[in-house]
Amino acid sequence: MVWLLIAISLLVASGILASLTHRRPLPSTGIAMVGAVAASVLGLIPTVSVLRGQTALAWRLSWRAPTGDLLLGLDPLSAFFLGPLLILGALAAVYGRKYMLAYSGRKRLGSPTCLFNILLAAMVMVVLARGMVLFLVAWEAMTLCSYMLVTFDHQDQDVRRAGWVYLVAAHVGEACLIAMMLLLERKAGGLDFEHFQSMAIQSAGFYALIFALAAVGFGIKAGFLPFHVWLPEAHAAAPSHVSALMSGVMIKLGLYGFLRMTTFLPPASWWGPVLMALGLAGALWGISLALCQRDIKRVLAYSSVENMGIITLGLGLAFWRASRGDVVLAGLAACGALLHVWNHVLMKGLMFFSAGSVVHGSGTKDLEKLGGLMKRMPRTGVAMLIGAVAIAGLPPLNGFVGEWLIYFGLMGSSRGGVATVAALLATGLFAFIGSLAALCFVRLIGIVWLGEARSTASRDAHESTLGMTGPMGVLVLGLVGLSLFPQVLLHILPRVLLQLFGPAVAQQLQNVESSAGRLGMVNGALLVGLAGAAGLWRLFRRAPGPSVKSVETWGCGYAAPTARMQYTARSFSELVCDRLFPSYLRAVITKKIPTSLFPSAGTFSSRHSDPLTRAVYEPLFLRWADRFARLRWVQQGALHIYLLYIFVVAVAALAWVSWGTWMAS
Repeated sequence: MVWLLIAISLLVASGILASLTHRRPLPSTGIAMVGAVAASVLGLIPTVSVLRGQTALAWRLSWRAPTGDLLLGLDPLSAFFLGPLLILGALAAVYGRKYMLAYSGRKRLGSPTCLFNILLAAMVMVVLARGMVLFLVAWEAMTLCSYMLVTFDHQDQDVRRAGWVYLVAAHVGEACLIAMMLLLERKAGGLDFEHFQSMAIQSAGFYALIFALAAVGFGIKAGFLPFHVWLPEAHAAAPSHVSALMSGVMIKLGLYGFLRMTTFLPPASWWGPVLMALGLAGALWGISLALCQRDIKRVLAYSSVENMGIITLGLGLAFWRASRGDVVLAGLAACGALLHVWNHVLMKGLMFFSAGSVVHGSGTKDLEKLGGLMKRMPRTGVAMLIGAVAIAGLPPLNGFVGEWLIYFGLMGSSRGGVATVAALLATGLFAFIGSLAALCFVRLIGIVWLGEARSTASRDAHESTLGMTGPMGVLVLGLVGLSLFPQVLLHILPRVLLQLFGPAVAQQLQNVESSAGRLGMVNGALLVGLAGAAGLWRLFRRAPGPSVKSVETWGCGYAAPTARMQYTARSFSELVCDRLFPSYLRAVITKKIPTSLFPSAGTFSSRHSDPLTRAVYEPLFLRWADRFARLRWVQQGALHIYLLYIFVVAVAALAWVSWGTWMAS
């Protein structure tokens, strides 16, 4: 635990020092980067030890405050989420230094580099906290730091809006967590996790209420449907290395908090079906909207909603199978979901790094203005192509491994009846989601990297430097490594499965390891075959041959083809979006068609916002904003009036406490 405390201190100290040297961008960003990388390396020492089977670590600081001692701990569940946090955090710090230096002429970089390191420290503290008060303090610090990083480019109105949406959503979730904390404290007699675990048996209604509050409070941060609406706004607005950290790790901390709360409650048979329904709905909603976006970072943000849905589906399936006694299938589903946690960290980190490289090299994130970038940014293009294959769940990369295990958990033999039919329907829906994901990333790769440049921005694009492509290369190696050797990651899961699902499911890990090992061999054979085919293609392409006369192909009657005579991002997915999806998922079209004999200028525009934001949340908040606006008369602007308010509230609070004491006596 000492190494982790040093790592947290190093993150905070290097962040403060970077802020103090804000007038000199190179030293400022360099200090923050070195501090983040060094802290991550130090933090990985105890993390790897616990994952390899060492006894869980604990640390206590005596504290006389009403909340009790400050408790920190590192057990297998914490270490499982802390590992990818430290790895991606270090890579994002290296990538972010070069990415942020592009702003050095316009903005001071001391504050964002400091906030990034403090964000990392707060996220580490969230995973280590063993008391609810310290957990919520770290949770709030994480929220505020990420909010200020999301609004880094605050001159843009859309960025300011994204920041407000994120801040409101985060604090709605935190209100649910505070309510959950107070209920648990009342029944358990304390605020630390030890009291929660030793809590006396309560009613089923109490447990259901705690589960619901945890699902909403942590589900907002994790991007569960219908609480995901902040995610595409904030992830698209933030700097790309911050987007990678938020999408790759921070939303997983929402999942971590939810799983931690389930360890305090006795398992219920309805957990699994509820989580499966949430997961399937979130995955389908997320990938459907990702298929329609024209902002490259919003595509990836909605893809995160889909992948969190896949993880939730796998966890719900594991809970459901375990409650029915199908421990083999529960083990397959649990391992698939937990594998996908790490896989998604690597995949989404790589995709956001690649998208940031595109924005850095071209100056735009609009798909309709990109095209033909593979000729100008080949290293970034290859990295994004590999990430797209992985995140679409296609063999032979690591995204396929986790989803394949979840498929086995769904399709395994059951006891017949309604459960079998439900599992088969879920399998079909999961396969449909996978096909939409493949189409989504074929669209992304085809529009951004192939064809001809659609604007000056893409024609003048340039490749990023090693400071940005280097972390992308490390993530590519991670993707390939986990696709070849998934059993390496499975070795660290026994005690995690024991914490979450019990010994019966944990004992099935050996069977899953053998299956995953064979799948890794198949992936290896496919990779060798693809590499061989690529080598032969390059060999024959360069081999001398008979003289060949170059002639133009048939141009469909166009004498002078232009870049506009190719698929746009909208037209590529128009058949699916406009013919297959329901009307509320389609873009809002605004057009003015000339009708006169001598036509005037016409206009056409499309806007594709989240239907839940457009039809539910915006009208709701606008309505309540109008109602609260009527209370502005309370703000008199006079100090003595405000003092009177404080006096009245204090008297009312004392009266309430006195009344409760009198009634108890």
